[in-house]
Amino acid sequence: MSNSFGRVFRITTFGESHGVGLGVTIDGCPAGLEVDTEFIQSEMDRRKPGQSKITTQRKEGDKVEILSGVFDGKTTGTPIGMVIYNGDQRSKDYSHIADKYRPSHADYTYQEKYGIRDYRGGGRSSARETAARVAGGALAKSFLDHKGIKVYAYVSQVGDLKLEKSYHEMDLEKTDDNIVRCPDQETAERMIELIDQTRKDRDTIGGVVTGVITGVPVGLGQPVFDKLHAELGKAMLSINAVKGFEYGSGFEGVKMKGSEHNDAFVSEEGNVKTTTNYSGGIQGGISNGEDIYFNVAFKPVATIMQDQASINEEGEEVTVSGKGRHDPCVVPRAVPIVEAMAALVISDFYLINQTSKL
Repeated sequence: MSNSFGRVFRITTFGESHGVGLGVTIDGCPAGLEVDTEFIQSEMDRRKPGQSKITTQRKEGDKVEILSGVFDGKTTGTPIGMVIYNGDQRSKDYSHIADKYRPSHADYTYQEKYGIRDYRGGGRSSARETAARVAGGALAKSFLDHKGIKVYAYVSQVGDLKLEKSYHEMDLEKTDDNIVRCPDQETAERMIELIDQTRKDRDTIGGVVTGVITGVPVGLGQPVFDKLHAELGKAMLSINAVKGFEYGSGFEGVKMKGSEHNDAFVSEEGNVKTTTNYSGGIQGGISNGEDIYFNVAFKPVATIMQDQASINEEGEEVTVSGKGRHDPCVVPRAVPIVEAMAALVISDFYLINQTSKL
């Protein structure tokens, strides 16, 4: 239950942070899609730990092995299985919290719900589960690329340090030119300094990842409960540490009058366009052909290298000490995760749309 996402282009993930490995099964991918294994691996490399001084120092190669559904380099239309084996677990780093509830983690809720929990890195609740999503999302991105649809994401805020430029003002192809994945180099350097100082202070900090999807055709999305922006919101809020989602003008839109916020329609060379895009490319839950853009807010990583007061499974007061290898800020590595989940949503709705018309 709840380990699958999507209806036509559907993924099911499995595995734990400190288990043998993680994996994903992709069902519904059309036959004949060329599978670029180098691209899939490059997406995994963007998410993997140990990339820089501002990410966790856990060393995982995150090499993807394709088990099924591909023949002669193309999808066969049958379920595609991929696996990523764990190689650098240090389960002993978690033995001290085997019976303790870490503040703001899923320890207590998992214990109460299931009566058992994997305390080694959080088990299934670990953000390492997202490695499987990125593998599946890489295939979705390849599918969309053939349709002229591009999915981008970048870091737009760390703590109170916010990038003031719109995505229109930057080259999103340069997002990976620095370790924080902000396409504005000057802002990126300040973000890196802030994250590194937070790490030295044995603390963590949150941030925002902005997503942009271009080339989306008109008509993706289903009324009433399967609106495109609702599914994007679900996808993003399912990512570990996410605390908020907004699309288009978002919360800033409440400051505007309707006369300012309305996106006027115009005809350009026979194509319907809008003069502004406060709607974020979605109206009535259906894509209107404009760029889709959104923001995803990530909380500070819950594991900090400081002592914190808590309780154990017996209800006794205890001290929880931060140990192990953890990100001081999750957003640099969250960029490919946001892209993967967005690609899965758009791929799913694209295929659903093929059955919506005679």
